[in-house]
Amino acid sequence: MPDADLNLLNALDALLSEGNVAKAAERMGLSESAMSRTLARLREATGDQLLVRAGRGMVPTPHALALRERVRGLVHESHAVLQPADAAMDPRTLQRLFTIRANDGFIEAFAHVLVARIAKEAPGVRLRFAPKPDKDVRPLREGLIDLDVGVLGDSAGPEVRVQALYRDRFVGAVREGHPLLDEAAITPERYAACDHVVTSRHGRKEGPVDVALAALGLTRTVAVTVPSFGAALSIAAETDLVALIPASYFERLRARSTLRSFALPIAAQQITISQMWHPRMDRDPAHRWLRGVVLALCRTPAEDEVQPARDRQ
Repeated sequence: MPDADLNLLNALDALLSEGNVAKAAERMGLSESAMSRTLARLREATGDQLLVRAGRGMVPTPHALALRERVRGLVHESHAVLQPADAAMDPRTLQRLFTIRANDGFIEAFAHVLVARIAKEAPGVRLRFAPKPDKDVRPLREGLIDLDVGVLGDSAGPEVRVQALYRDRFVGAVREGHPLLDEAAITPERYAACDHVVTSRHGRKEGPVDVALAALGLTRTVAVTVPSFGAALSIAAETDLVALIPASYFERLRARSTLRSFALPIAAQQITISQMWHPRMDRDPAHRWLRGVVLALCRTPAEDEVQPARDRQ
C-alpha cells in the first residue's frame, strides 16, 4: 500500500471548509493553479470529485460532506501531535475554524461579544455555532465539535473535561402592562393561573417548575411549546402568555423594551452553565486560548477548576 501524503489532509480541510479553490489557495498560501492541481490529486486519491461546479460556485459531493468533519478532526489532531505540548501560541497568527455547540440562549446572549473579541485578537479564527439538539457527548469524542456549552448531562462520559462558566436561573417574562404585574405580589397561585409558553427542543411541556408547583398543589396550563427562547419571548411580547427564560439571556437582550421579567414565586434551582471538551484537547495551545476567551467573557471566578465530568456530578 503506497504511503499517503499527509500534506493533502491540510489541503482537503481547506477545500472542504471554504468550498472554493481560490479561497482555499489563499488560506494555504498557494497559487490558485497549485491548489487546482492539489484538488486533482485529492480526487485521484479518494476516487471522488469532492467539489463539483454548480453555477458560478462549487458544491461538495455527498462523499465530501461525509469526510468534512473527520478531516477537520484529523488535521487538528496532527497539529497537536507535531508541536510541543506547552508551545507558545500567538492568536494573531492563528488560522483555524472552531465549532462550538450551544443552545440559542447562550448564542444570542454571548455570541456577539465572543465574535467581536476573537475578531480583535485573532482575525484568522472563524467560528461555527452548531445547534444543540441533545447532550450527547459523541460529537466531542469524534472531534465533530471543539467545545460544548451548556448544562452537564447525565450521559457525559467520565473523560469529558468540564469547567463552570456561570450560574444562571430562570425568570418569568411578560409583556409590559400584563395583568400579572397589576399587583405588587406575584404569588404561586397567580403565576399558575396564567397561560404559559415554554421552550423545549423535544416538545416536552413539563419541567422543574411544574414539579415545584405540584408540591404546592398547583398546575399551570402550557398553551404553546416552541423550540427557542427567542420564539417564546416573541409570543410573550404580543400576548398574555408567560414565558420562562434564563435570566442571563433576558438581561443581555434589554433591547426588548416591551417585556418585563420577574422572579419566579416558587423555589427554582440555579443551573450551572459549563464548557466541555475532550481531554485530547487539554494541551492544545489554540484550544486553551479559545477556552480562556470564553471563560473570561462569562466572568467565571478563577478558582473554578477543570474536572472530569464524573467529579462534577
